Amino acid sequence: MPDDVTLRPLTSRADYDACVRLQREIWGTGFADVVSPTLLMVSQRVGGVAAGAFVGGGRLLGFVFGISGVRAGRPAHWSDMLAVRPEARRRGLGRRLKLYQRERLLADGIEIAFWSFDPLVAANANININVLGALPVEYVPDMYGDTGSTLHRGLATDRLVVEWRLRDARVERLLAGRADPWPAPVRMAPAVAPGRSDADGALPGDPWVRVAAPADIDALKATDPDWARRWQETHRSAFGWYLSRGYRVAGFQHAPAPADSHYLLTNVAESTS
Repeated sequence: MPDDVTLRPLTSRADYDACVRLQREIWGTGFADVVSPTLLMVSQRVGGVAAGAFVGGGRLLGFVFGISGVRAGRPAHWSDMLAVRPEARRRGLGRRLKLYQRERLLADGIEIAFWSFDPLVAANANININVLGALPVEYVPDMYGDTGSTLHRGLATDRLVVEWRLRDARVERLLAGRADPWPAPVRMAPAVAPGRSDADGALPGDPWVRVAAPADIDALKATDPDWARRWQETHRSAFGWYLSRGYRVAGFQHAPAPADSHYLLTNVAESTS
């Protein structure tokens, strides 16, 4: 990736049109939920963020978009979309876009942001939880319905909603590159996965439990769609059960393929130290 990448707000009709084209390239030409040029423009007039990573003569490599509002009586932001061109991925550009978004929000007095992601995609869970410091707070079955996107084919659009506390000490620590330490009893807690404890069996009620995430859900959707659906059924059952009973997602154990990764859930009270 070239070194002359500039992060800045989308400002011109050309910027907005380039963003729309990139959405269709990433999510597919049949994607029904494309954010229009007008919404990209007007959202920024009320605290929204529509920013891009540009290179060279103005080519758009990636973008982040979200809207701002009020949640529980305080300013909040919903980060709706983030995309990076395939040739520019795995070089930290997505992280840079999120940090740029964070800077913009803090400058506007907004200290909390939310977004959703597919909990079956371990790489995204790792970035959201371990790199950025956001934590899941809600599991929503089929959150978006049929979007027409090629990325969403084969499974319902079940999503975890994460909360990003922008000034939280844990967030600051992770952004500085200091990982969360997990003692052995936590890392070896009972695991929920298809074929073990799942929708057909009893879920463990230990103080700490792990919910597995497959190494490569996209490969499973292509080669074994029934097993991919079984994974989603397990997630739907486990997250629904635990989050409704006072458990919270406290972390994520990311493992390289072909091993499964694991969400760490607990009903142990958070430390106040």
